Amino acid sequence: MIELNKSRHQVPSDPLRLMSRVYKFILPTVKTELSRIRQLASIIPDPELRKQALASIQTKEFHCQGGSVYAAANLSQRHVLIPLIVAFQTISDYLDNLCDRSTSMDADDFRLIHQSMLDAVIPDREPADYYALRTEKEDGGYLLGLVNQCRMCIRALPGYSAAQPYLVDLVGLYIDLQVYKHIKPELREPALLAWRQKHQARAPHLHWNEFAAATGSTLGMFMLFLSACDPDLDDAGASMVHQAYFPHVCGLHIMLDYLIDQAEDRLGGDLNFCSYYENDSETLTRIEMIAASARQDIKVLPVSSFHRMIIEGLLALYLSDPKVGQHMEIKEVSRRLMRRSPLTRLFFWANSRWIRKFL
Repeated sequence: MIELNKSRHQVPSDPLRLMSRVYKFILPTVKTELSRIRQLASIIPDPELRKQALASIQTKEFHCQGGSVYAAANLSQRHVLIPLIVAFQTISDYLDNLCDRSTSMDADDFRLIHQSMLDAVIPDREPADYYALRTEKEDGGYLLGLVNQCRMCIRALPGYSAAQPYLVDLVGLYIDLQVYKHIKPELREPALLAWRQKHQARAPHLHWNEFAAATGSTLGMFMLFLSACDPDLDDAGASMVHQAYFPHVCGLHIMLDYLIDQAEDRLGGDLNFCSYYENDSETLTRIEMIAASARQDIKVLPVSSFHRMIIEGLLALYLSDPKVGQHMEIKEVSRRLMRRSPLTRLFFWANSRWIRKFL
């Protein structure tokens, strides 16, 4: 099956134990990894690439912190999992910055630079020339270095061969989303709707914007990395993880991200999937449905209490963001989502605020 099944006694099943590991082991290691990557970003020759690389680390550090929580489920492999998750998430954040603030709106360019994410999870493939279709090219080996770090870590995961096809599926969907959501504004929605139609058999109950949001999450990928620590991982186990996380856990992750970014995205002219709801009531109803489905999906996984904490932690992390209090419509939906919160979510909410303020 999967690593969590073999090592139940190692997996934190309550919030206190989980956060103890996060403070003691996860956050310090993430900080060290990001500090090293920041040093590499600071010497990128091209000024625009350097600017976006540094900005992605500066403004999105919590993505790496949150993703690396999966290493708390297998501390003996944290020396592999944390560098892998941090490098992979940094690629994602860097490319998102490049596309959001791009000097081009070329779909082929976006697909090519995102080829790095596929190369990162297919360790035997020849890397592409990621910058071939854009003006800015000289990154001093920064992006390829992150890809190679992922590959090196992946080679240390004994069950990776079973996980790889499911990672390739999730990464492929992620790349499609990044291409279609960053092309010329008038082309984005038609491209996304046509793409959704192609994948209509996958989660037909989800609206097109919700399916698209689910493809934008890296959480399913991180859980597959964790599962690949198990030398006995087989196709059935990897498939179970994939189905437990995609689309609902992944969708909840990104819908919450878009929820708190609505005002910011309006100012920047960026696509926001929450903007397609008719009103705050529909937004709340649909996010609550996705959260409930996520809680149901993870029940099939060993030590499901760990994954339930991930879900409650997502709600706490995003709804405790300072941006929530700055805009009335976001604040109201967030307040209603937090209403009657279980103690676990309130515990993570307090810890999220503490980490943002002091760490």
